[in-house]
Amino acid sequence: MRAEEVKRLAGECGFQLAGITPALPVDADAAHFLDWAARGLAGAMSYLTDHRADVRADPRNLLPAARSIICLGRLYNTPESAPISRYARSEDYHVVLRGDLQKLTDRMLAAAGEFDYRICVDTAPLLERSYARLAGLGWIGRNTCLIDQRLGSYVFLAEILTSLDFEYDSPAADRCGTCTRCIDACPTQALVPGGQRTELDATRCISYLTIELKGDIPEPLRPSVGNLVFGCDICQEVCPWNRRAPFVPEVTDLNFPATLDQFASLTAEEFRHHFRETPVWRTKYSGFLRNVAVAIGNGGNPNHRDALEHLAGLEDPVVRSHAEWALTRLGGSDIRQAGEE
Repeated sequence: MRAEEVKRLAGECGFQLAGITPALPVDADAAHFLDWAARGLAGAMSYLTDHRADVRADPRNLLPAARSIICLGRLYNTPESAPISRYARSEDYHVVLRGDLQKLTDRMLAAAGEFDYRICVDTAPLLERSYARLAGLGWIGRNTCLIDQRLGSYVFLAEILTSLDFEYDSPAADRCGTCTRCIDACPTQALVPGGQRTELDATRCISYLTIELKGDIPEPLRPSVGNLVFGCDICQEVCPWNRRAPFVPEVTDLNFPATLDQFASLTAEEFRHHFRETPVWRTKYSGFLRNVAVAIGNGGNPNHRDALEHLAGLEDPVVRSHAEWALTRLGGSDIRQAGEE
């Protein structure tokens, strides 16, 4: 089977980017990742620092027969910004991508006969940005995202490890130049320049704070979260390569609530109804309301006081404490007791 046929099939399965690279270790990137994790920059994301950290050193730890990695990209850019990150405004991409990866694999099996393979989305312990770069999908920008010259950085990455051999692609050239707009725009200074690459201090990243971090958001960082309740696109929004990036042709309308006070009023069952099949589910009901409280406090709109007082009256101590903090941002911390007229 030829690489051109794989790429043609990938396009038919909905992937805008496709490239192939050998299934070999990327020693320098693996060493940098392990050093990054050892310095605590992964924060509480234990899945990056536990026994799976060393697995990332060699893709053959995932598939011993692997000889090639088919790297794939799918655009998720949408026209408008919102308190919920672009990637999370539709059905969970893990489910969608796995289905289409299996469809692509089935077509390859029909064309090439039996071979060993493993499907990977971002939950697999694989240095997927490194392999995507080597496969020519783009370069790793200063915002630490993979950037394609035509599609920009709003791209989901996925891989198929396979025992097949192919003609391999060449790495993409780095085209960030001297631009530092992403570093300059980050409200929490989570992008740390240094040496030949920029590092992400995940413990300061708004995406980490609103999604991965459980419990309290550090108080000094709360004002910088702004109105964001799940994820952050700021370092991508300011990137020049995203100015002319195309939008996805169709966006699933999941009928999300539209405003922060509507978010604040969601019951646990309503949260499940709106977000169970989306990435937002990862933060869980308590984490979502915690984020909403911080966003309302940062907005400073006195018309949202009732919403905050509602959150401050809930039993969850994390939601309550963040709502109380937010009330002080509106100029007072008086809280109505539950049931008070």
